[in-house]
Amino acid sequence: MNLSDNQTAGQGPRRVSAMEAVLAYLRRAIERGDYAVGDKLPSEAALSREFEVSRSVVREALRGLQALGLTVSRTGKGTFVTATGPAENPTFGDYSARDLFEVRRHVEIPVAGYAALRRTPDHLDLLGHLVGRMDAETDNRAWVALDSLFHISIAQASGNPVFAKVIEEIRDALARQSAFLNQLGDRRAESNVEHRRIVTAIAGGSDADAVAAMTAHLEHVEKTLTTIVRPVRAPEQNGND
Repeated sequence: MNLSDNQTAGQGPRRVSAMEAVLAYLRRAIERGDYAVGDKLPSEAALSREFEVSRSVVREALRGLQALGLTVSRTGKGTFVTATGPAENPTFGDYSARDLFEVRRHVEIPVAGYAALRRTPDHLDLLGHLVGRMDAETDNRAWVALDSLFHISIAQASGNPVFAKVIEEIRDALARQSAFLNQLGDRRAESNVEHRRIVTAIAGGSDADAVAAMTAHLEHVEKTLTTIVRPVRAPEQNGND
């Protein structure tokens, strides 16, 4: 079964990667009961042969299953199914997605408004530099680190050190959530556009525009996570893949 060829070439707004195809296949298999809770998934090598993809692709797909809360990896033993459906409120480090969204709505949105009113030329230079690096960055882990720094820098531009402390406290959770959304929701390109809109609004000095730009960004992030956890399923076709 060559998922890299068969399932990534379908029509749609973007090409689905081999990792996403493997992840989607395994997720559906778990959700329909092909693998029950407690079952061990085939090894990386076996899955690599079955799907005709590299082991690194399989490894990323297995990480995606863990991020969804469907499996757990046990060193030296393999990957085991822990649930038949993803958690509706996944946890990122010490905080749940719900916790993060509540805090971000009540902190980062007004912070963007304050940043528009209080930013200095140095703040704008840094924010402009960060969005430029994020546009050019191809490594996912490096992009996630820049994403966290971007949001902390906006808090610093607000002129209130307490805001920066709050964002710094949840920095690890934000990074984990960002990596999750990029891996399973292909959020990077959209985030880059949204980040530029935020910087443009802050540079323009309009607190209302900055608040609106940050609100839109967080709404898109929340919508993507909801879509990942509760995707709209297309009817499955009969027949073998």
